[in-house]
Amino acid sequence: MALPLAAGADAFAATFGMLGLGALLRRTLLPDDAVWAGLEKLVFFVLLPALLVSAIGTLDLANLPLGGMAVVIWGTLALGTAGSIALARALGHGHAAMTSVLQGGIRYNNLLAFATAGAVLGPPGIAMGGIATGLIVPFVQVVITVALTLGRATRPSPLRLLRQIALNPLLLACLAGFALALAGGVPPGASGLLRGLSQASLATGLLCVGAALTPGAMADRMPTQALTAGFKLLLMPAIAMGLAALTGLEPLAAATAILFMAQPTASTAYVQARAMGGDAPLMAAIITGQHVAALATLFFWAMLLAG
Repeated sequence: MALPLAAGADAFAATFGMLGLGALLRRTLLPDDAVWAGLEKLVFFVLLPALLVSAIGTLDLANLPLGGMAVVIWGTLALGTAGSIALARALGHGHAAMTSVLQGGIRYNNLLAFATAGAVLGPPGIAMGGIATGLIVPFVQVVITVALTLGRATRPSPLRLLRQIALNPLLLACLAGFALALAGGVPPGASGLLRGLSQASLATGLLCVGAALTPGAMADRMPTQALTAGFKLLLMPAIAMGLAALTGLEPLAAATAILFMAQPTASTAYVQARAMGGDAPLMAAIITGQHVAALATLFFWAMLLAG
């Protein structure tokens, strides 16, 4: 797991350089919203699922610490949910703003997570990241969807919630990867295609994340932004590290869980907040602020884990 300082700096420069390039392209060469909307759909429905299937399909599930990893990740997310709600209430926010703080506290940018895991842990980190994704996505989607729905006049529909979770392409990709792993691995005819799509996923996805950032939003409710960022980028991975130590989780799985918990919130949180009655302006501010702060905090966690 050792990561030399120069190699780590180079890997992170490439990752965050992609974010900066995406932001630049959005404002110069490719200003059309439709272009980025199409690329985001391509990444979410095709490229990232291909990465998950390829990574998980090669694992030996019998030798993976799935139980310990589930305890660490679900325990961290449960504590993060309670802490985010308490933070929003302490700041005097109403329900809509609370849901944005909650999304900022427990959601994660999966594209940046895989890029970071690959930079710090190499291919085993990407494969273990697929397991982490399979554990995080259902938990987070249930909590966020319920929280946003409770703010509406209409009562939440359990069947609609289950349908949204069941049709999530990332969760479906994780299940497909598990099925292939149990069946002996990715078939030779499909491995080349999945590998090619996987290689395109991170670069394209990071460009899309950079293009979605809105620097002008960062002036909105800065104390809330700062506290939410500190909670997500510093406290959440610290909780994961503590739970990993308590459970004796093996190093690769522990490092993966910590890195995934250390990620800034998902850029798609803004879309969900806007569509379901959350505080979209605050969500845009939290997303952008966390990605800027993550340039320092992710490097800190990477160096700590590598050491």
